[in-house]
Amino acid sequence: MAPAMDIETPNVAENFNDHRDGLALEATSDAIDDVNVMKAALRVKNGTATQEEVDIYEKSQFDAEKDKTQFRQYEDACDRVKNFYREQHEKQTVAYNLKARNDFKTKTRAEMTIWQAMEKLNTLIDESDPDTSLSQIEHLLQAAEAIRRDGKPEWFQLTGLVHDLGKLLFFYDSRGQWDVVGDTFPVGCRFDESIIYPGTFEGNPDSKDPIYSNKHGIYTPGCGMDSIMLSWGHDEYLYHICKEQSTLPDEALAMIRYHSFYPWHSAGGYRWMMNEKDEKMLAAVKAFNPYDLYSKSDEMPDPVKLKEYYMGLINTYFPPREGETERVIRW
Repeated sequence: MAPAMDIETPNVAENFNDHRDGLALEATSDAIDDVNVMKAALRVKNGTATQEEVDIYEKSQFDAEKDKTQFRQYEDACDRVKNFYREQHEKQTVAYNLKARNDFKTKTRAEMTIWQAMEKLNTLIDESDPDTSLSQIEHLLQAAEAIRRDGKPEWFQLTGLVHDLGKLLFFYDSRGQWDVVGDTFPVGCRFDESIIYPGTFEGNPDSKDPIYSNKHGIYTPGCGMDSIMLSWGHDEYLYHICKEQSTLPDEALAMIRYHSFYPWHSAGGYRWMMNEKDEKMLAAVKAFNPYDLYSKSDEMPDPVKLKEYYMGLINTYFPPREGETERVIRW
């Protein structure tokens, strides 16, 4: 989660595979967050927010003591992300998602520890903006520290620390920004009206497929969220890494996988897919999401002072194997 900044206009003429612009990715990601922050603010104001959202809202960037001018207005943010979502909605097909998952399972892109991955993300994104006010590690620590201050469990704190590490995908296998960031949604069934800009799915061939355009598509009511195929991006990528290589509890995995699934946890869509387990997972995601949205204006954390504490959490939930002092993760 990056702090508010002036949006960089990506150079659309450049060769994406020759130069993957990390700052432009973060600019898009921040604009997406701004839209979701303002939506959450509206829920607080109209009385439909969760208690967690209300509590954190009261001490967030919207507090009277903080500088409101640094945060973008809802309509402006919507304008910035609309073209992004048009591309995402046209290209996130069942065929693409099957290929992305097959690619994920059949090759290893890198081998790094969690802290090395944080440093790698730091280098890849911040090298394009030497004047940025916070490093990526500091961004990650902001969410974790906000969660820690509220006395949440250690696994919850660690989830805040690692939840955006999947953005490394942008520098490995992605085809653009559209298969890394943005709100997520199921593929293989009708695109729901709860998705942001639902009209932009017109160009997606799945919207005209006789099976995929059906309300339930390839799924059955009550099938459970574990069995659905969510649009591929940094959340889904990190979820599969953590599911296979960590001891994080189901609630943490749900926070990682579903925190961008706004059509479900915030707009109330896709409830027909849920089973009994998903009720608990939904509560966990709702508890996590305010920290993802509102921690961007918190005080600057000191990675040097905090590293020892968080290394303890990392080694607990990503336990080193024999001969390792830190678990080397297959990315």
